[in-house]
Amino acid sequence: MKKTLLILAFALSFTIAKAQRVGSTPEYIIAITSEWKGERFADGRPKVSDNILARLKNISLEDAWGVLRNKGYLNQFEGNWMIINPDSAMTGRVVTAQYMPLRPDFQKQIREQGISEKRSPKGATNSWPIDVLVEGDIYVADSYGKVEGGTLIGDNLGNAIYAKSKRGVIFYGSVRDQEGISEIKGFNGWIKGEDPSYIDQMMLTSINAPIRIGHVTVLPGDVVLAKKYGTVFIPAHLAEDLVITSEITNLRDQFGHQRLREGKYKPGEIDSEWAEPVKKDFLDWLNHYPGKLPMTKQDLDNYLKERNY
Repeated sequence: MKKTLLILAFALSFTIAKAQRVGSTPEYIIAITSEWKGERFADGRPKVSDNILARLKNISLEDAWGVLRNKGYLNQFEGNWMIINPDSAMTGRVVTAQYMPLRPDFQKQIREQGISEKRSPKGATNSWPIDVLVEGDIYVADSYGKVEGGTLIGDNLGNAIYAKSKRGVIFYGSVRDQEGISEIKGFNGWIKGEDPSYIDQMMLTSINAPIRIGHVTVLPGDVVLAKKYGTVFIPAHLAEDLVITSEITNLRDQFGHQRLREGKYKPGEIDSEWAEPVKKDFLDWLNHYPGKLPMTKQDLDNYLKERNY
């Protein structure tokens, strides 16, 4: 009996070892992002719509942070970045990559496993995350803040990234040839440093698994809002509600500022919970909004009905 159990235990451990992948399976990604109920990519990542990504660009970091905090997500912001093009915002869907200090035996297993997953046998493994990118993706990597010898890309890989994603990168680490990268039209990057050295004594360990970016746990398929003063990582299932909530907040601010300039209300009436006459005035103001609303009228009506503004 003991011998049979030992054989079964050995077989199970062998199966688990063989199942350890470089890239997460769709089933695993679906499991860790189970609160997302919408469309998904073939790799299992949530596919937040292009419309939401476009509208998210106009949301302030503070508004996005505030919505997430109110929902109990307190660790979604990371600041203190070096930004390649600081005056350009970037939004997109996350592809994650994890890097660790080089350990030869583990690196050998990673390369063999990656090749069995049909990843490129040529070149360094830091090109593998680039191969899985599609338009709208942002390559987000934890390279543990390494700057010298931690340069995940130069201008060649930067061009490859932009060609596939039309976006850029967020690296808790560094790049090389920042001058050349900055000349890639449309590309942007949030990094922790720049160095002329090549990547050295570092290895890729996973693609599309959970990673840590500073203060944030990041999952594949999260949505990023990256701006001049920092980055906010948004769980996919919260992205749409965050956008419309922030848009409504902005409209409320426009309304409040206008009415204060007009002298219609006292500051205390605007800078506190609104009384019914103010709410009705706001709804009438929305119905006669002078510009184009950022959301559809139906989405606006549904939101206001639920929030009772």
